[in-house]
Amino acid sequence: MAANGASCEQPQKRAAAKDKHNGKSADSSVKERRQKDKEDRLSLVVWRRPVTTLHYFLLETLIKLKEWTLKLWQRRGIVFSVLVLCCLFSIAYSTEGAHQQYVAYLEKRFLWCAYWVGLGILSSVGLGTGLHTFLLYLGPHIASVTLAAYECGSTDFPEPPYPDQIVCPQGGGLEGSVSLFSIMSKVRLEACMWGAGTAIGELPPYFMARAARQSGADPDDEDYEEFEEMLEQAEGAQDFVTRAKLGVQHMVQKVGFFGILACASIPNPLFDLAGITCGHFLVPFWTFFGATLIGKAIIKMHIQKLFVIITFSKHIVEQMVSLIGAVPRVGPSLQKPFSQYLEAQRNKLHHAGGSAPADENWLSWVFEKVVLVMVCYFVTSIVNSMAQSYAKRLQQQRHSEEKTK
Repeated sequence: MAANGASCEQPQKRAAAKDKHNGKSADSSVKERRQKDKEDRLSLVVWRRPVTTLHYFLLETLIKLKEWTLKLWQRRGIVFSVLVLCCLFSIAYSTEGAHQQYVAYLEKRFLWCAYWVGLGILSSVGLGTGLHTFLLYLGPHIASVTLAAYECGSTDFPEPPYPDQIVCPQGGGLEGSVSLFSIMSKVRLEACMWGAGTAIGELPPYFMARAARQSGADPDDEDYEEFEEMLEQAEGAQDFVTRAKLGVQHMVQKVGFFGILACASIPNPLFDLAGITCGHFLVPFWTFFGATLIGKAIIKMHIQKLFVIITFSKHIVEQMVSLIGAVPRVGPSLQKPFSQYLEAQRNKLHHAGGSAPADENWLSWVFEKVVLVMVCYFVTSIVNSMAQSYAKRLQQQRHSEEKTK
């Protein structure tokens, strides 16, 4: 009897081992297929396959427009209410009366805030490579206000032309009346609006991960797939980047609101992972968004704003120009354009509406071209990303057809 029992157990063990081996080989083949598909998608870029990339981009755009139209139709009550409010505002805007001064003020403030919120969203929403709008727009704006405040001796710039153009007030300011806090107060609105925009831009990863966890569906997102793989391989993580990602994930998961606040309050390229983690573990929306908004729009923005203001304060700028001139051989030739640029900015502050000099400073020219190149690269990365999303749709459709055969 014992011999018969042992002989029966042996085939069962062999069958279990065979099933385990088949499971491992199936998993490896799935991983290899996913890796190959990913490589094929990443090769779909404008500079390699322009016709196919643009074709897929247009098709993906049409699909997205259809999806957004259906979502708006499902929320047609909200859409109708917004349209009614817009009609009322339009009537108030076009009707003459004493209220027009308040309408004009609100319009100016709304457009100014919407501009900076939009730039903040573009910086963090995850379209293509993301547009570094702090370096391109907000940072230079804070630097311009700082330089102008020290030159004019005041932050009470005449409006208009401020904020489109900074001009010193007629009477000038008192010596020593400009302080760090007065400059921070002058740029607080635009800085906080930009920070709020970056917080709004962090919501898509959160909603995507939350919807995937609740529905159990496989989301069409590379970052979420990497997040799930990272959770599976957490024990054997060796490289620094993976350990850093796991550290962010553990902090957000264990500490909650204050963990999210800590991650959002410092420049953190891994914060997308915090949004995915919060969505995956079903952290309440206002816990995530409240901590993110406070961290990015208040704490982090004041740190970045303080850094830019200190860097471009009058004595620091003069010291930097002097240090450039002290560089052996090339120092004087590099110092000259910087000095010319600062002198041109001072003249512009004291002469409202004056014509620009014919020999435009090459620093301004270089900065304009850098901004243009970065915007073009950003747009190109969006085209590539959407084309790759459509390619992934085709790959998933092909694999589902293969399974049904």
